[in-house]
Amino acid sequence: MSIFTNSASRAVPGTNAEPAVAFRQALESFRARLDRDLEVWIDARRERAAAESPLAAELAAEVGRLVAGGGKRLRPALVDAAYRAFGGASRDAASHLAMATELLHTYLLVHDDIMDHAALRRGVATAHAAFAELHRERSWPGDSVDYGRSIAILVGDLAHTWAAELSRRHPEAEGDSAAVAHCFDTMSSEVIGGQYLEMTLPYRAARAAQTGGELPAENELLRALRLKSGRYSVERPLELGARLAGADDESVATLVRYGEAVGDAFQLQDDILGTFGEAEAVGKPVASDLEEGKYTFLVHHALAGASAEDRSWLLAALARGGLEASEVERGRQVIRGSGGLDAVERMIRERLDRARRTLDELPLGEEDRLFFLGFVEYLAGRDR
Repeated sequence: MSIFTNSASRAVPGTNAEPAVAFRQALESFRARLDRDLEVWIDARRERAAAESPLAAELAAEVGRLVAGGGKRLRPALVDAAYRAFGGASRDAASHLAMATELLHTYLLVHDDIMDHAALRRGVATAHAAFAELHRERSWPGDSVDYGRSIAILVGDLAHTWAAELSRRHPEAEGDSAAVAHCFDTMSSEVIGGQYLEMTLPYRAARAAQTGGELPAENELLRALRLKSGRYSVERPLELGARLAGADDESVATLVRYGEAVGDAFQLQDDILGTFGEAEAVGKPVASDLEEGKYTFLVHHALAGASAEDRSWLLAALARGGLEASEVERGRQVIRGSGGLDAVERMIRERLDRARRTLDELPLGEEDRLFFLGFVEYLAGRDR
């Protein structure tokens, strides 16, 4: 059964707006259901921890605070949608795997915020900032910032432990449990490797600028983009749901090709949001990618089309980091003026077109096809 309601599935012939609206409605309906499941699960774990130690319960409570703090629940929704699209019928099996995917995302965000030195996420304090403040409130001795980082690492580790546990709680599912477990483990490893690759790129670019060496190649950026975000945001959640339902290998492979195209577009859009987005839409301070010196496709294409002066300035600014507001604005102007923004927007359009074509190859019912088409059109209409 599709996660669409009947009222949400009436597409208007000749338009692409209606599938996107239906997708958003379906996503919101799913989110309400998943949030209830997450609340029950985390509350039970918090009560168990409180029986051992009130302080230990603070870690569980912090995971709950972060999960309840917002988020579209896109990744678990894709697990659920793929599971149902290929005939899955167990609500518990789908819920457990969907919650596992969201908790993995929570773990990654906690650690990502530490690495990015981010004080806010979705408009509220990040884990390390919250525990640093708690340290100060209790007037404990020592370094509050260091304490906050250390405890936040534990919070992330706890979310990952719960994710691993939930990822294997689906004995009644139709698919191959070993294949599901392998996919989840692979996804967990890929995103860590992708994060490492992404973190090395600006340092390698800075070194190349100093020595006149070669900047990171486009295929290296694409590998980092896919491993760090595209696969764990779209491709692997879809594969997880399909394998949980017992879909055949050919269907899974086609779904993965659709997911790869959409996952690329999703992350490329995030890169644009990270440089040009509005703070309210992004959920954290914008232009952080420039301030942190990230080497994205925007930067890569800007360097290819910029003047020698702008190219030299941009490389030096990214290597230095900590840019002032005026420098951030100049960086944006260089990216626009060099054609970097236009090039990334072309990449997004090409991938969304590829996703639409691949979708035609999948054996889906009308409502399930509308969901996956709606995801593409939602991204096509996503603004900054």
